[in-house]
Amino acid sequence: MTAREDQRLKRLQLQEDHIGRALRESEQSGELKAAPSWGKPLDFGDGYDETPAEMRMPFKMLKDAGVVPHEVTLFREAAALRERIATLGADSTAAVPLRQRLIDIEQSLALRLERLRVSGNL
Repeated sequence: MTAREDQRLKRLQLQEDHIGRALRESEQSGELKAAPSWGKPLDFGDGYDETPAEMRMPFKMLKDAGVVPHEVTLFREAAALRERIATLGADSTAAVPLRQRLIDIEQSLALRLERLRVSGNL
């Protein structure tokens, strides 16, 4: 083990010790039990639980790298189009190209998701 790796391990140990002490102090003071989420599963609200297990790590890697999966981009674009169409009104002539774009996006999404399902990756 190099000196640099040894220093890194010592820093990690110090950090773990600090976290452990802070948790013990919070538990002893009753601060942890006073939290509204005490004893309940954490809800991160990021879709982790809804994501298939085999896709969690790849999605986390993409998220950590700041990359948004193409399907997510398409879902967001479709939602924005629906909102815009609702604002314009269903009978508006300006909404016609937006509706066509929405249909194209929904079809693309359906094909991409079906491909994932058939391949066993979803």
